[in-house]
Order: sequence, then structure tokens, then C-alpha cells
Amino acid sequence: MEFLTQYGGAIFGYLGVALAVAFSGFGSSYGTGGTGAAAASLIKDQPEKFTQALILQLLPGTQGLYGFVIGFMILFTVTPDLALADGFRLLIASLPIALVGWISGQQQGKVSTAGLQVLAKRPENVANAIILTIMVETYAILAFITSILLIYV
Repeated sequence: MEFLTQYGGAIFGYLGVALAVAFSGFGSSYGTGGTGAAAASLIKDQPEKFTQALILQLLPGTQGLYGFVIGFMILFTVTPDLALADGFRLLIASLPIALVGWISGQQQGKVSTAGLQVLAKRPENVANAIILTIMVETYAILAFITSILLIYV
């Protein structure tokens, strides 16, 4: 118990870093991977649509970036003598972006992949597909802001 009292704050803080980066990264890699595979299928026949397909593929990647930023913000807050309660608070602060980033990255990838179908058949409407994809982003942004507020409260 003395070990946990002495080092628990730092352990929980570092666990928060790992969760924020890993889970949001899982969601983004899943979303960008699925959309990238669909984009590759599209541009093999229509290579002129590469740039628009790339935009749709990149959108689910933002959740991983948000988690990475939160991870660094927590990392710069952790000290070896961090109090147990503060370490636990930082762990809790990592959860909004970790969990929402994980799910929204996957869901945004699905919407982006569907947007590639719009690009394939009606390229003049690709802006609509991008807007639909960005709507999922709203929840990742809210989670990102929530994690920031929890770090500094």
C-alpha cells in the first residue's frame, strides 16, 4: 500500500497517457484503414479522384491526433511525486477522448467510406459527403475539450 501511496499518482497519470493515445489511435487506425482500402479501390479506376478520396480518408484520423495531444498534456503534468488523487484525476481526464475517440474514429471511417460512393457516382456532391463525415467529428471535439477541462480543473 505504501508503494501505491508513493508512486500511484504517477502510475495512474501514465495510464491516462496510454489510454488517451492508444484508444483514440485504435479508432483512427480502424477508420482510416477501412476508408483507405475503399479509396484504393476507387482510384484504381478513377485516379483523378485521389485528392478528394484522400480528404475523406484523413478525416477519421483526427481522433488519434486529439488523443495524442491529450496524452502529451497529461504527460507534462505527471511528476514522480504526483499525489494519488491527482493521478487518478488525470486518468479520469483521459477517458472522454479515449472512449469517444475510439468509437467516433470507427464510425467516422464508416461515414467516410460511404462518402467514397458519393465521390464515385456523383463527384459534384462530394462536399455533402465531407459534411456528413465532419458531423461525427463534433463528438470527438466535445470529448477533446472535456478532457482538456478535466486536466486543468
